[in-house]
Amino acid sequence: MGRGIAYVSAVAGFETRLFDVSAGALERAQGQIRRDLEEGQARGKLSFEQVSGALGRLQPHGQLEDALQGVDFVIEAVPEDMRLKLDTFARLEQLARPEVVLATNTSALSVTEIASAVKQPGRVVGMHFFNPVPKMKLVEVVRALESSEQALATTAEVARRMGKETVL
Repeated sequence: MGRGIAYVSAVAGFETRLFDVSAGALERAQGQIRRDLEEGQARGKLSFEQVSGALGRLQPHGQLEDALQGVDFVIEAVPEDMRLKLDTFARLEQLARPEVVLATNTSALSVTEIASAVKQPGRVVGMHFFNPVPKMKLVEVVRALESSEQALATTAEVARRMGKETVL
């Protein structure tokens, strides 16, 4: 899911940081995104400028601290394991500026429970993309118990800029 999300983010014009703890996984993700972009160009879906622009906006990072420097929005796409999600969100809160929205791409876990890992749960929302992300138009924006209206609105706007339709 992370690869697809990074793809649509970069194509939409967002400076996109791709993070993974595994250097091999990060390298494979970059390669797959490049191939997908080139395939889009070959099929006439993307121009050369769109592909080169997207590749220029995609920045791989092996350290979360580096990936989060100066970001305005975070979309988490770690495996569907609650303990891992809670640990990830606790770490995101420590490293990202307080005004940054923290979105989880979970499809089945409680966004409210994930938000319990942070001191400011209002900044946590669900942003559930459907697979394959580049082809599926729908993004489900999930309100946690304490999600702020601002976080929900920001998430919907990010999805819209990615060319997605949202449902709350």
